[in-house]
Amino acid sequence: MIEVKNKKRKVSKKTKKSWRKHVDTTDVDKFLESERLEERLGVPFSKRTDADLFTVDKGSITVEETTLCEGKKQRRLALKNKEPKCFEILKPHTLVPDPIAKRNRVRTPDERKHPIVRRKEIERKSKGILKLKEKLALKNKALANLKRANRPKRGDFKDDIWEKENASLPQIDTEWMSSDAVRHMYSHMGVKKRKLPASLHKKPSVLPAIEVPHPGTSYNPSYDDHQELLHEVAQKELELIKEEAHLNRVTTNMFKKVSAAEKEKSTLKEMSEGLPVKDQTEASKSNNDDDNDNDEDIDPNITSVNPPVKNKKKTLVARRKQKEQKMLAHKIAQAKLEKKKVSDIYKLKLLHKQIAAKDKKERMLQEKRLKLKKLKSVGPKTLSKVKFEPVDPAFTLAEELSGNLRNVSRTSNLLKDRYKSLQQRNIVAPANVVLKRTKAKVKKYIKPDHKITQNK
Repeated sequence: MIEVKNKKRKVSKKTKKSWRKHVDTTDVDKFLESERLEERLGVPFSKRTDADLFTVDKGSITVEETTLCEGKKQRRLALKNKEPKCFEILKPHTLVPDPIAKRNRVRTPDERKHPIVRRKEIERKSKGILKLKEKLALKNKALANLKRANRPKRGDFKDDIWEKENASLPQIDTEWMSSDAVRHMYSHMGVKKRKLPASLHKKPSVLPAIEVPHPGTSYNPSYDDHQELLHEVAQKELELIKEEAHLNRVTTNMFKKVSAAEKEKSTLKEMSEGLPVKDQTEASKSNNDDDNDNDEDIDPNITSVNPPVKNKKKTLVARRKQKEQKMLAHKIAQAKLEKKKVSDIYKLKLLHKQIAAKDKKERMLQEKRLKLKKLKSVGPKTLSKVKFEPVDPAFTLAEELSGNLRNVSRTSNLLKDRYKSLQQRNIVAPANVVLKRTKAKVKKYIKPDHKITQNK
């Protein structure tokens, strides 16, 4: 039977997909597979020598101590002469030879130059004739070497960076200049000076971080100091009792206790106050009388009481008289002013007294404002909606005094005291302790298209 050879069709191999589809790569795959097998097993058996394939068995050999020592020395020598592992990464990791044995090497710019040009450049450099680019390169290299030589070694601190001054800046007396003028001047000289915020220049409060406690709080105080402390505590307690009594007087004690029935009766009376109470017949009669009166009052011929006023122009006589009246009023006012000036000469003593009283009042107000300003500077500021409440002063009664540190009892909490101090010095905003956090109620609902309806 005669074999029929199919004629190969001409197909496009423009893209990678069409190339892979229409090109037969079975021979390439077979070659690569054989190369991988050779890499795993080594040289094929047909190309190996007999010494590689077979070994001669000469029987058992007694190994003496001398041979063991020699073998150990040989292994050590072989290990010493072995190539380091750091050089193994530079070698190819496969036994498959490179298919391209001879590769092109990219020549350097000097190798690509013509020999005549290279010789001319050498002659030019030997004579000292350099290009601008070469001069700049030499200059930069010298500067880099100088900088490297002057660079301090690690751990060597010779200069104080805070005492260094910029030598490029001129010595200018800046005492009479404002801070903005100094910053503007240095910005034009290439030195930028940042303006610190005012909050960094001053403390948030004039109060000290740790205040000196009252001498009466000592474990062994003097009698006067202890009595003074107890007097201050008693005065504060009396003020609180007085304030509480005032609040009770103006709120709770102002209202009487009324029963529910009386309260309802009084409410009904208050709400119906001012409403007329009439019979239905009287109300209907009054409505009819009002309707008749309204009908009688209606007049078909309505005329306006004041007729429309026409825009009449003023005559020249009226304008002249108006002008004369204005001039006369001005002359009278000027005469009064001159008369007042003359009369004020005889009131100098009274005026001096008024000015002195006014100055005294302004001085008193100014002193009052300064006192309030000092009190505000000492007191805490309003940093949150919660008002600052100072901690109660710690004190001990006379019968609780111990007289020694061994039997002294704790009267205050150190952590609470420090926290209150931070609040008083405007560092921490006052806040209330929240023991239980309230979560927002989330409304849940099912979308209409997610509802599951049961067909009955």
